[in-house]
Amino acid sequence: MGLKIIDHGSTEYQKMIQLRYAILRQPLGLTFSQDELDQEGNHILIAAFDEDVILGCCMLIKKDRQTLQLRQMAVQNNLQGKGIGASIMAFVENISRDRGYKKVIMHARDSAIGFYEKFGYKAKGDTFMELNIPHVVMEKNIF
Repeated sequence: MGLKIIDHGSTEYQKMIQLRYAILRQPLGLTFSQDELDQEGNHILIAAFDEDVILGCCMLIKKDRQTLQLRQMAVQNNLQGKGIGASIMAFVENISRDRGYKKVIMHARDSAIGFYEKFGYKAKGDTFMELNIPHVVMEKNIF
């Protein structure tokens, strides 16, 4: 398995969209808008591959000079629990630190809170609804 930053608009990016759609959007009956996908050109796009097969992905959005927001974390259903998400999280934190950021935040689905807690992320504030699913803000200082 290899982890890397991928280019917006690339073949790898198209695979990332397909994975995110299958794992995160299709089960909710949602799609991506073209405007939403166009904006992703400004984000750090991260993917795990085995040869040409995408295993997992996420993106980082610059919130301010010290903070990145993790979004759209997805791992192939049949590969969840096999360490791919953990590898992506380690890669995210290393990239974030290397680029001078001090904190990673996210809007975590209720079902994923336990996963992020294993890596030291803490829930902040109350549960809120996003895409009709309960979420909570989670964060971790990474310096």
